[in-house]
Amino acid sequence: MSQDIPIGSTETLRQKKCLPCEGGVDPLDRQQSEQLLTELTGWSIDDGGKCIQRSLNCNRFPEAIRLLNQIAELAEEEQHHPDLHLTGYRHLKIILTTHAIGGLSENDFIVATKIDRLLEG
Repeated sequence: MSQDIPIGSTETLRQKKCLPCEGGVDPLDRQQSEQLLTELTGWSIDDGGKCIQRSLNCNRFPEAIRLLNQIAELAEEEQHHPDLHLTGYRHLKIILTTHAIGGLSENDFIVATKIDRLLEG
């Protein structure tokens, strides 16, 4: 059974909360993911369509760590956790996927829109 994902505005996604996902639903298909991707800034879908990712370059190491910690707090609030990679002391890569279903779910896009809002402020 495929997820029925209504396409809404960025604000609609930001107002949603992640729902627990223990499997039992199909991941979003490529078309659904690409539609939701239009609501994000600077994110891309990997070639396999199983994750979305965004790379950021921070000015200094403390800024990168602060941002990493803010994303971690947001992820804890949503109970949906990205993979975070800090390399070269200031290059941060954020990867979102729903491990329980082996692909993308609406949760990934909810968290991504909230990360985008964090980066705007």
